[in-house]
Amino acid sequence: MRARHLIVVLAAGIAAAASLAFAAPANGGGDREIRVRGTCTGAATSKLKLKEENGRIEVEFEVDQNVNGRRWRVTLKRNGVRVFRGIRTTRAPSGSFEVRRLVADRAGPERITARARALSGGQLCRAGATW
Repeated sequence: MRARHLIVVLAAGIAAAASLAFAAPANGGGDREIRVRGTCTGAATSKLKLKEENGRIEVEFEVDQNVNGRRWRVTLKRNGVRVFRGIRTTRAPSGSFEVRRLVADRAGPERITARARALSGGQLCRAGATW
C-alpha cells in the first residue's frame, strides 16, 4: 500500500513539473500569453492558453480527442473558485472542442485550472497555469 501511495505522489509531481516546463510566454511583445500542455487519460490531448485582453485574462481550454460527437463536462476555476461549468461536444473536422472565457485579473497571482471529463468512458483531461 505504501509503495502505491509513493507511485501516485511521484506521478503527480512529474505531471506538475511537466506543466511548469511548458508554461512560457508565447511571444516577446507586450502582449502577455501563457500556453500549457495538459494531461489526459486515454488518447486525448489538452492545452490551456491564458492571454491578456483589456485588463482581463482570456482563458482558452481545448481538448482534442479526434472523435466527433463525444460529450465532456468542463470546469474552469480561478484561484479555486469555479468560473465556468458546462457540457461541450467534440466536433468535426478535428474531433475537438474549446472553451473560452474572460475572467478578472486581480492583484497578485491568479491560478487558473481546467478540467474535462468525458461523459462516456470517463476520460479525464486537466491543465493549470499561474498568471
